[in-house]
Amino acid sequence: MLAFLIRRLAQAFVVLGVVGLIAFAMFRFAGDPVNQIVGPDTPVSERAAIRKSLGLDDPMLVQFGRYAGNVLRGDFGISYQFRQPVTALLAERIPATLELAFCATLFALGVGILMGVYCALKRDTVLAKLFQAVSLIGVSLPTFLIGILLIFLFSVTLGWLPSYGRGDTVRIGGWTTGFLTVSGLKALILPSVTLGLYQMTLIMRLVRAEMLEVLRTDYIRFARARGLTTRAIHFGHALKNTLVPVITIAGLQLGSVIAFSIITETVFQWPGMGLLFVQAVQNVDIPIMSAYLLLVAAIFVTINLVVDLLYTVVDPRLRTSVGRAA
Repeated sequence: MLAFLIRRLAQAFVVLGVVGLIAFAMFRFAGDPVNQIVGPDTPVSERAAIRKSLGLDDPMLVQFGRYAGNVLRGDFGISYQFRQPVTALLAERIPATLELAFCATLFALGVGILMGVYCALKRDTVLAKLFQAVSLIGVSLPTFLIGILLIFLFSVTLGWLPSYGRGDTVRIGGWTTGFLTVSGLKALILPSVTLGLYQMTLIMRLVRAEMLEVLRTDYIRFARARGLTTRAIHFGHALKNTLVPVITIAGLQLGSVIAFSIITETVFQWPGMGLLFVQAVQNVDIPIMSAYLLLVAAIFVTINLVVDLLYTVVDPRLRTSVGRAA
């Protein structure tokens, strides 16, 4: 197991290095950041001085080497737009994005697994067919349209929930949370449902398909022949074996929720990392864009590592294969 963990960590560092190089190379062609720092009437000599002070005149490999060295020390540079350290800007926005991703994932897992199990066990009922129709709608509609429709219904028409912002927050140390205020909880509902609806439909359909497959296996027939209760067969045996592929999808979808929260945060003006990234793209703020992509890559790599470790907990057969490989 230790050798397996070391191999995964080594692969993670390689992936992060490649992502950093690709992101750094792509953003060289995003535009001239000096144009965002100075005004249109700034003389050429001053522009050249700024470019030299930022190290933009150096070859790309030299710039990347300097950037990689700073990143290893936890320094992502200074934002061209905000004139603040990128680390401080991301630290300020991370709580909002993580809270939104947590609520969206909780909604997707809780509702998706329940609906998937129900559709598998009661697949011929009207409610199961309704759930499947809803899942098709959730997969088909784009996220921004779902957000706009929810805002129109629950904010504009009914006036029940806020249409933008994070509501009131409470600072606990260096962390800001909206979980402790009524307005913060109300502000979380619409963005969380918007962001988690697509993932919920995928999990629901996956759980339904996997559980139907498991219910047709020989050991389920043997369990019925032994006289086990229906509840024990469905939830003690079938559901547990259904969760192995669900863990994979749920882990990857958690990374996707964080990475692709950009659209949801833009629609609801949620003050998270996604909205910060959109603003950085508009202003060619290369330090923020590079730091954001590296952070998202690190999140994906970490989630994949955790998912691989959870495999060995859910399925003992994988624990044995990992031990032999090590």
